Amino acid sequence: MTRAFILDRHSPVPLYYQLSQELERAIREGEVKPGEQIETEVELAARLGLSRPTVRQAIQDLVNRGLLVRRRGVGTQVVHSQMRRSVELTSLFDDLSEAKHAPSTTVLSLGTKPADAKLAESLRIEEGERVWHIRRLRHMDEQPLAIMRNWIPASIFNVTKDELETTGLYELMRRQGLHVRVANQRIGAAIAGAADARLLEVKPGSPLLVMERTAFDDAGHVVETSSHRYRADSYSFETTLVAR
Repeated sequence: MTRAFILDRHSPVPLYYQLSQELERAIREGEVKPGEQIETEVELAARLGLSRPTVRQAIQDLVNRGLLVRRRGVGTQVVHSQMRRSVELTSLFDDLSEAKHAPSTTVLSLGTKPADAKLAESLRIEEGERVWHIRRLRHMDEQPLAIMRNWIPASIFNVTKDELETTGLYELMRRQGLHVRVANQRIGAAIAGAADARLLEVKPGSPLLVMERTAFDDAGHVVETSSHRYRADSYSFETTLVAR
């Protein structure tokens, strides 16, 4: 990015704030795309004739407001726009595709196990029945967005790692005759532990948005239960409220 920033050294407005505004304008106007690096503090300071502390303060202002992110060994990058999702019965893969974001998936673990008492109750099956446990990391435009865990009775569904890496889970379920019609869903918050923070590329202790869902088919049978954790700086739910 080599935009000719306009700075007025005679203005009472601090230079760091002027530079912060100019950088923000370049980001808003698309001169620097999400995921791209901006110039380093040293490069900006030399090009604009500013001190490094002034440049550092301007960049930190945008980091604090969620427009830039500092990545060790990579540099300072423009943050991807936040994914806003309506509170509807849809899949994340489908929503990302519809919003013109590029979804990609890393399968962290895949296999079946006997259902314990709690899981059996959630899925309304007998304790000990085999259940798929699927754990995935979903990316949006190459940025990690969500850690997703799903449990599905093995008697009604089969899946492979390759399928999960290229296709949304609900689409795979539809192909096998499982049509999700209604779900109970709970939205809450959590703090990122070390493992989640590493996968989502956030600091331990960062806020996460949590969504837990139990989904039913046309006949009222439970077809899956899930627990997803999203980066709170990249994801939000939206809904329309109507007064009674």
